[in-house]
Amino acid sequence: MIVTSKELFKAARKHNFAFPAPNYVDQISASAHIAAAEKLGLPVILAFAEAHQTYLPFDEAAAIGRFYAEKAKVPVVLHLDHGQTKETIFRAIDQGFRSVMIDASSQPFEENVRQTREIVAYAHLRGAVVEAEIGHVGGGDEYKDAANCDNIYTTVEEAKRFADLTEVDSLAISIGTAHGAYKGTPVIDFERLAEIRNAVRTPLVLHGGSSSGDENLRRCAEGGISKINIYTDLIVAAFNRAKECHANGYYDLRDAQRQGMMECLEHYYNVFGTERYLEALK
Repeated sequence: MIVTSKELFKAARKHNFAFPAPNYVDQISASAHIAAAEKLGLPVILAFAEAHQTYLPFDEAAAIGRFYAEKAKVPVVLHLDHGQTKETIFRAIDQGFRSVMIDASSQPFEENVRQTREIVAYAHLRGAVVEAEIGHVGGGDEYKDAANCDNIYTTVEEAKRFADLTEVDSLAISIGTAHGAYKGTPVIDFERLAEIRNAVRTPLVLHGGSSSGDENLRRCAEGGISKINIYTDLIVAAFNRAKECHANGYYDLRDAQRQGMMECLEHYYNVFGTERYLEALK
């Protein structure tokens, strides 16, 4: 069943855990993410990034996402990740995505606010929720160390002001992670996370979860992050299982990829402490 993230994030924030948000880029990955969630009996945020239209046209992505989310035995948030254009974000909402991200983090503060407010107004009228980003999470290929990367760290003042001005439903912050695989070792600013969590009532999101380290991510989940995005590690896990597979044909190869993604996602459910959601329901 398709839901919004509102009630899920309330539980996560109160009980100090996070939900994984795995990206899907085809039918195999979408079905693997849902299967892992169903195996554990836990909700999942099934995310499709606008940039991944290179691999999967948007209409196909929407159809695949709706199909697996609607028939799932657990709550599923069908989410548009890193929405870059108003047209695509509106289209996602109109085609059944109950959660969308507007990523205007590379824009000046006031322009980020303006674009986010426009998306929030459209989404809320149609029962969808909105994530935005303040600060900027850069790429892992540029990340040598905390002082040498293209990240722009989120300040407490801007996070609070942005949340107040936009009434956004969740807020992605930059505290030291990066997208993709790292050249260096990520250094997470946990003090900054604590300060933002205490100052902002809006649920917080972390991008660039892959390869950031289990202990780092566990501390983020326990310290106020309600959603952690995972993509690269899932794809790497699928590729590695495929390499190890003594395939007798296409179907063996496909099943190996699916199994690799499921195992990786199950691992992150454990790291993020998502099983506490079941305790929250009692």
